[in-house]
Amino acid sequence: MNISTQQHDALVELLNIGFGKAGASLSRLTGQRVLLEVPVVAVHPVDQMNAALAEIAQGDVASVHQVFTGPVAGDALLMMSPAGAATLTELLTDQPPLPLELDTSAREVLTEVGNVLLNACIGTFGNLLKVPIGFLVPEIDLVRMQQVIERFTAGGDAHRYALVVTSAFRLRDAAVTGYVVIVMTVQSLSRLLTAIDSWEREQG
Repeated sequence: MNISTQQHDALVELLNIGFGKAGASLSRLTGQRVLLEVPVVAVHPVDQMNAALAEIAQGDVASVHQVFTGPVAGDALLMMSPAGAATLTELLTDQPPLPLELDTSAREVLTEVGNVLLNACIGTFGNLLKVPIGFLVPEIDLVRMQQVIERFTAGGDAHRYALVVTSAFRLRDAAVTGYVVIVMTVQSLSRLLTAIDSWEREQG
């Protein structure tokens, strides 16, 4: 499924609004100024996520996974390398991480960041569609990228697409790259794109 240039630009604009809200929420939570860079957005078939996330696809990834339900339903993930998760934890808490792949502090920080960011992104879609979207409790894990992909292709539904959003968290003159991946069926993605078209017409 291809998206038009106009739909892409509108998605970036909407996600940037969501990221702005997430950055403000994280700033209030941490007492530090947290900025999220303007996101880079692309849509790929789920089985091509490896190529889309080549920077972290070779090793383990720290991921926060949240299922969302409603007229537009799917799976939302915040992913970054374990080293990125540790750096983000240190920047947000002023505490150096323990020499573990993903210690308790990093898990708590990443879960909170994921909860804020994913809710902001998906919430923006809910506002756009003017419908309520429900969220299940987020889960955090440290897995290989291939396991993440297999999770979404194991059900035999090949017609699923990943909306891959790349951005950097900026605080205290440092940056950590994170990836938000939103996996949807063709039907959910089509509903979203139809809503985006309507939203663009309203803006014009």
